[in-house]
Amino acid sequence: MPAVIANVVDIANRKITPAEVVWENGRIASITPAEGQKPTTYLLPGFVDAHVHIESSMLVPTEFARTAVLHGTVATVSDPHEIGNVLGVAGVEYMLANAAHSPLKFCFGAPSCVPATTFETAGASITTAEVETLLADPRIGYLSEMMNFPGILHGDPDCLAKVAAAKTIGKPVDGHAPGLRGEAAAAYVGAGITTDHECFTKDEALDKLAAGCKISIREGSAARNFDALYTLIGEYPGMTMLCSDDKHPDELLLGHINLLVRRAVAAGIDLFEVLRAACLTPVQHYSLDVGQLKVGDPADFIEVDSLEEFNVLRTWIDGECVAEDGTTPLPRIEVHEANQFESRQVVAEELAVAAGDAKSLKVIEAIDGQLVTNCLAESPKVVDGKVVPDTERDILKLVVVNRYSPAPAAVAFIKNFGIKQGALASSVAHDSHNVIAVGTSDEDIVAAINLVMDSRGGLSAASVADGVAEVLPLPVAGLMATGTCAEVGEAYGKLDRQVKEWGSPLRAPYMTLSFMALLVIPALKLSDLGLFDGGKFEFADLLT
Repeated sequence: MPAVIANVVDIANRKITPAEVVWENGRIASITPAEGQKPTTYLLPGFVDAHVHIESSMLVPTEFARTAVLHGTVATVSDPHEIGNVLGVAGVEYMLANAAHSPLKFCFGAPSCVPATTFETAGASITTAEVETLLADPRIGYLSEMMNFPGILHGDPDCLAKVAAAKTIGKPVDGHAPGLRGEAAAAYVGAGITTDHECFTKDEALDKLAAGCKISIREGSAARNFDALYTLIGEYPGMTMLCSDDKHPDELLLGHINLLVRRAVAAGIDLFEVLRAACLTPVQHYSLDVGQLKVGDPADFIEVDSLEEFNVLRTWIDGECVAEDGTTPLPRIEVHEANQFESRQVVAEELAVAAGDAKSLKVIEAIDGQLVTNCLAESPKVVDGKVVPDTERDILKLVVVNRYSPAPAAVAFIKNFGIKQGALASSVAHDSHNVIAVGTSDEDIVAAINLVMDSRGGLSAASVADGVAEVLPLPVAGLMATGTCAEVGEAYGKLDRQVKEWGSPLRAPYMTLSFMALLVIPALKLSDLGLFDGGKFEFADLLT
């Protein structure tokens, strides 16, 4: 029987003991003290990402897994609503089918809000009846984030029915309520919501904790809330978890939940409480079939070099060594393409904005590291009767084009992307995933959009004057590539570097761009149907 001797970390009992762990048929057979031995490595339960959209890595589940296990991740709580917005239930089935080829323990949810709103064009819908059918599937572990918190608060029948369906069969309900505080937060949680990953201030998290809601502390490629929230790990034992939400491939190559564990311990948070948040609480909350390093449990555990650095030496899932010394024996799986994309050529004339006699221009202010935006009132720059980008004031043009059927482009303006030339575009545009672009001129924006159109999904960067025309194709739903994390990360990194050479100060420009169409997060966003006020939950006038 396979065995390993190391310092075994017992999180629940707060003990570290030199021991020999033996397993057979995928389960731990014994854990016995290693008398007289002084091992230098540590065994602990594997890490769990408590809320992630696999699609945001631009990798299919099997490829995500091949990199995640290198960092000690053995399970994820995965919301497939990105592909759900493109392909409906068939998209959820795609993720389940691909993930089935990997030993990593994916816990997928039933998307609760497809489409996210009625103020945008999605590729599909998932009805209440379909949600109920998904929840009855043993492969589905929970109801995915209920983004329509106004619907919950105002008693929308469909929202309440989906929550009730999950509660009836004992599956948890994930929340999504950025900025919700006080009595409203308590009412939202009281309706059956059990978690929230959208808190961006500690006060907001405290309101939700007081109502009985667990907080998933998020640190993704765009939204970074760890610094604001990490002290909750020690202050509210058993009520916090760690998650990435959305993580691009270049960053996944560098690390995953292990990096948050390292940061929390370095910041002085109690080791056992950090590991509880990273390893135990998600397993208990979502009833995951993930071992906790106890006799009889699945042999899911990791070996690390120290309890300060948490460099992962080996990862085991069900007794199989899936990662060792930075490599994985997990094979590549053939990736089948699935998509819904109607390509067309966009022309510059579609993007023109007549100035009329307007004196004020509503401008979206992007905030680095956050999904929320501000709404600014600026004087428009007008040339030949049209409102145009103003690179001196960093006011650029933002465009969203329907990818599912021919329709006029929607145009707005945005601040803080910072580029002085060129344009970037993407078919990853939460949550409906139309084509979104930002740029310094209509010519460049059209070039970037058409690169994405020609590829039937992808990320692009274009500058006509400089001859730049780069694209990363995403043939799986316009969201995911078919390559490895290293391959996709390299291609993405090239685009990212190009945009930053043009002047963008954003940590993750493409990820930030993808959220500029996410209407359920205030204050101002753009859908394919127009400028949207997320606070009032209605369309807004661009010019006044």
